[in-house]
Amino acid sequence: MSRHTPPATPHPKGVDDDTWLDVIQKMDDVYSQLLRDEVALEEKNAQLEASQQLIYSLLSSMSDVLVAADAQGLIEQTNQALCELVGRSEEDLLGAHIHTLLHSGAGTDLLQDMMRRTATLRQGETVELMLHDAAGQPVPVDFTATPRYDGRRRCVGYVFVGRPMAEIKRAYRQLHEAHEALKLTQQQLLHAEKMSSLGRLVAGVAHELNNPISFVLGNVHALNRYTTRLRQYLDAVHAEAALGNNPALIALAQKLRIEHILRDLPSLMDGTMEGAQRTASIVDGLKRFSALDGEDREMVDVNTVIERAIHWVRTGMKLDFDVELQACPGCVVPGNAGQLLQVLMNLIQNAYDAASAQPGVSPLLKICAKREANFLVITLHDNGPGIAPEVMSSIFEPFFTTKPVGKGTGLGLSISYGIVERHGGTLTAHNHPQGGAEFVLRLPAGNSRSSP
Repeated sequence: MSRHTPPATPHPKGVDDDTWLDVIQKMDDVYSQLLRDEVALEEKNAQLEASQQLIYSLLSSMSDVLVAADAQGLIEQTNQALCELVGRSEEDLLGAHIHTLLHSGAGTDLLQDMMRRTATLRQGETVELMLHDAAGQPVPVDFTATPRYDGRRRCVGYVFVGRPMAEIKRAYRQLHEAHEALKLTQQQLLHAEKMSSLGRLVAGVAHELNNPISFVLGNVHALNRYTTRLRQYLDAVHAEAALGNNPALIALAQKLRIEHILRDLPSLMDGTMEGAQRTASIVDGLKRFSALDGEDREMVDVNTVIERAIHWVRTGMKLDFDVELQACPGCVVPGNAGQLLQVLMNLIQNAYDAASAQPGVSPLLKICAKREANFLVITLHDNGPGIAPEVMSSIFEPFFTTKPVGKGTGLGLSISYGIVERHGGTLTAHNHPQGGAEFVLRLPAGNSRSSP
């Protein structure tokens, strides 16, 4: 097979073969470089596409919202989290001002001031803004703004990264409520243990006192009977001495003041009997108080509990105050007498503290018990300064107290509120129109019976 040789290309005039070969070599080099550049460009494009895909994937998977804006605040880039939060598409958000994300324009000045400080200080700053969600409701978002710079370190825009705080705040609030409930439970357990120990101690003391008081009462009754007999005998002796003209015996009776002693004996015996009976009543009250933590339920006479609470606050705490009691004869409630006694003692003690805090005011407490439909209502109205409006909603909260440090624990009303709730009732407070505070205790009423 013969080989065809192409005809020689005529050289341009003035160009020799070496020059022409050099030109062809340069063209081959340029073509090879173009091929290499094209391959490198394709690799760069592939890398750029992979990077863009990675950035898009990162933006889409971010749970925090992202907004990239220019120096004027116009949105240049967002992510899926922001679109889902505000209920708008990315196309709708691009080019819009970042102020349009705010709920009712609230925080516009704050956002503008943050952008200005960020650009001036050249560092990020965090602030909470209220955005409107897809339903048009305000949602708090904790935004961090960071400036963007060009090659000459000029601020050309901002990057806002925000975290919706609604769920976090809700979780924190639930955690705080659980923590407060735990603290309250711990305090109530501690209080219950203290009261239980006190109850056992009081029960033991009452039991020990009960025996000697019984001896005293029995002996006083016997002595009272003996006194009557001795008086009869002495009267007979004196009569016989007078008839028999026995001056020595009459003089001895006058010297020993027998007549005076006989006249004083009845009052002395009555006083001793009254003192012994009052002591027995105190012992009985101690025995009832020792059952403070019991859960046994019975029909409780309200008037008896109120009178016992007044007595204990007056005598046990050495407090002097006037009480106007409007009783409810025959009114009973199902419950625990010891626990209801604790509630009323706490309310009476608080009323006295409030009234006695005013100089020149004699503490006065008006207590009224009455039946309303199926409830028994007990109102306690003091003549103190009343409850300040700013603390009215907090008085039943655990550990809240308006008393000086060391005077109150802030648990009395909280525990009383819990006791009343367990009895199926309510405990409320308000300021009385005539001045002072009034606490209203409502308890389910039981069947009426005669007051013991």
